[in-house]
Amino acid sequence: MLEKLHTPRWAWVLTGSGHFFVESFELIHGLEHCDVFVSKAANEVLRMYKLKLDFPETMRVLHDKTASSVPVGAFYHGIYHTVVVAPATSNTVAKCVLGISDTLATNVFAQAGKCRVPSIVFACDTAPELETMAPHGLVKVYPRRIDLENTEKLKDFERTKVVESLADLKAAIRERHAELKRAEPAGHG
Repeated sequence: MLEKLHTPRWAWVLTGSGHFFVESFELIHGLEHCDVFVSKAANEVLRMYKLKLDFPETMRVLHDKTASSVPVGAFYHGIYHTVVVAPATSNTVAKCVLGISDTLATNVFAQAGKCRVPSIVFACDTAPELETMAPHGLVKVYPRRIDLENTEKLKDFERTKVVESLADLKAAIRERHAELKRAEPAGHG
């Protein structure tokens, strides 16, 4: 299957956060050549928000079904140019900060780092008080100090851009698109 993937791809990781989940999910549809990595928790959130994984044929959906996160092996074949983890739960952020890669989401982030693939992480816990849309309406969330500290620590990781709002996520994706376009050899695109 890897030999069929000649065009470098986006790797988008969905975690179990509901914070801007629907909006992040919609952004995926705007990308071409994207693999969507769906964690076990994200599968639950998809059901809560009644969302279907119906993407264009240039996209693949990879589910968290193996203990060793087999799909991440594609990073070693140069398949991915960018990883987006959006939205990223405080659990995912904490594990990434500590170097723990025991889920599909954290394993994708770790392998991206080991293969020098830039990552964009939309951290959910970015302020002492937040409002977020839950399946049944708006709720207030009060991130813990440790959650906020971990978000700050992740900002120091190499080739990792942490964004704190939907607008910042959109801007980071546009910036990455522009970087990729500039890097294209003449005559392509």
